[in-house]
Amino acid sequence: MTISRRDLLLQTGFAAGAAVVGARAARAQGAPPSVKKAKPTTGGTTYTPVVVPNGTTLPYETVGGVKVFHLTAEPVPHEIAPGLKIEAWGYNGSTPGPLIEVVEGDAVRIYVTNDLPEPTSVHWHGVFLPNGMDGVAGLNQKAIPVGKTFKYEFTFTKPGTFMYHPHFDEMTQIALGMVGMIVVHPKRNREKRRVRDYSLMMHEWEIDIGTGRPNPMAMNEWNVLTFNHKAFPATEPLVAELGDLVRIRLGNLGPMDHHPIHIHGHAFETVYTDGGPVPKSARWPETTILVPVGSVRVMEFVADAPGDWAFHCHMTHHVMNQMGHDAPNLIGADTRGLDAKVNRVVPGYMTMGASGMGDMHGMQLPKNSITMLGADGPFGLIDMGGMFTILKIRKTLDGAGDPGWYEHPKGEVADEATADELARDGIVL
Repeated sequence: MTISRRDLLLQTGFAAGAAVVGARAARAQGAPPSVKKAKPTTGGTTYTPVVVPNGTTLPYETVGGVKVFHLTAEPVPHEIAPGLKIEAWGYNGSTPGPLIEVVEGDAVRIYVTNDLPEPTSVHWHGVFLPNGMDGVAGLNQKAIPVGKTFKYEFTFTKPGTFMYHPHFDEMTQIALGMVGMIVVHPKRNREKRRVRDYSLMMHEWEIDIGTGRPNPMAMNEWNVLTFNHKAFPATEPLVAELGDLVRIRLGNLGPMDHHPIHIHGHAFETVYTDGGPVPKSARWPETTILVPVGSVRVMEFVADAPGDWAFHCHMTHHVMNQMGHDAPNLIGADTRGLDAKVNRVVPGYMTMGASGMGDMHGMQLPKNSITMLGADGPFGLIDMGGMFTILKIRKTLDGAGDPGWYEHPKGEVADEATADELARDGIVL
């Protein structure tokens, strides 16, 4: 009897040992601070290191002029948001994997150890390199067997933002979180103003309520959407001071969906794709950018408006946490007396949605569930989640962390109109 690799995965892969998970999770490097000073690297080049909100940057050693990195593919316990812990797959104890950050012209050796329950490989998405280093199992390399370590060796010949992911059992391994970002800084740094440089990987998951294992067979019923594999309110804010150049590198290795990413309070230009720089003559101002599956988009803008600005996917279901799509539509229905009747059979039942979905926030949730999870803001509940974070711009910042909520100048917050104001402007209610 012949067992296919997918049959083997379904039978044994999801039972990866907790001992391996625990040992490997300890390897995860601490997250870098939100702002870091420019540092020297190859050939005296200086650059501002990229910040990975909720994430890490992969350390390296220089051996004989070559930067040496080590990635370990492995099962990873991961918390998407408070109340939702999953068993994912990733690299070096984290998902997404740590950022690989280098400089144009750097020669690298990247060792990849496979601690998964099935073979794997690594494809360096968008990177120009020798064919035998491209990482497509069966086409230009053997798959990395369980327990073995392979070596990739090449030179980063062009600057830009790229990604890495498996090219073996892609549907399963990518769906379970095996993705990461690569930033190659230009050898000549012409930046004259301070830069706040951020890396965000987008992903979509199907995680049935009450379970802890993403479904890699899903094709459309995504109910958890993330930035760097965190859902709001667990997403760390992006911070900047007035006048800073803000650069946000967006990568999308989700299985199926493109994402229209929208910024409030500013317009940006798309300056790079994973194919290379966008000429200045081809740029135009945007407030929303569509990031297709398998693509990178890099936006830049000057932080010129103080405040707490939303930054999110504009597909409305992508900013809701663990929504189900098979619930009946009760909007407008008269449900008076229904709860009392149903409670005779199902104690604790509560009808929701007849006047909209806002009444679902704060409800009692099943175990390991973040359905309709929001967060308290300065004016009440922020009823979004998922692929949502906050851009916090201040005149000055005290340190690199979260500056707290914005204090609005008097008269600059929308509020209930007074009777005198309505009468003054001829508004009749």
